[in-house]
This record gives sequence, C-alpha cells and structure tokens, in this order.
Amino acid sequence: MITQITEGIKVSVVTDYQEDYSNPAQSHFVFTYKITIENRSASTIQLLRRHWFIHDSNGYVREVEGEGVVGKKPILEPGEVHQYVSGCNLRTGLGKMHGTYVMERAFDGKLLEVIIPEFTLVVPYLNN
Repeated sequence: MITQITEGIKVSVVTDYQEDYSNPAQSHFVFTYKITIENRSASTIQLLRRHWFIHDSNGYVREVEGEGVVGKKPILEPGEVHQYVSGCNLRTGLGKMHGTYVMERAFDGKLLEVIIPEFTLVVPYLNN
C-alpha cells in the first residue's frame, strides 16, 4: 500500500492487475486501483476535483481531470473514510500514476491541493 498525508488528509492506494480483461498480445493491460481517503484533520472537507497523470513504460503520458471521483463529491467529517475503486488501461504491462485532489474545507472555503502518491501498475510476471 502506498500512502501520502497532505494537510491531515491521508490518501492510500492499492493496485490490482485485471488479467481477465487484459490482452497482452494486443498491448492492452487493465489495472484497477482502490483509493482510501481518510480525513485526519479537524475540519469537514469535500472532494471537488481530481487530476491524474498516467504513464506507461513507452513514455506515453495521459492526463485526466474532472469533477469528483467515480461520479461523487464525497464530504468527509473529521475521522471519516471514503473508499472507491477505479481503473485504467495501459499499452504496456508497466506504468505509474500520480495526481492531486482539490478539496474544500467547509468552515472557511479554503481549497486544498491533496497529493495522490505515485504508485506503479505492473503485471505480476514482471515482478519476478
């Protein structure tokens, strides 16, 4: 598990290769990632936006921005946790992702840029 804490917001990531949905002969590799966001701050926050950078081992970089995560803009009270699962496809069996969330602090409207730590996406047989 990869973890990063920014301004009291802990973001953890676990990845999984989806062999049944991948086709290496066609350069199609599918991965899922489970994100856990834990509000360790003293303030209520809301996740407004996400900004991802997705890299494959051929040097191709894809940038993805948008509102919320998987169609939601979760509000987290102090101590609350939000989890979601999403995925991406790569042209190679090795890649990485990283990015940021924009979150709003409820009591003063301050926008926080919360770091999503860099994590690798790798097919299991490349780990040997």
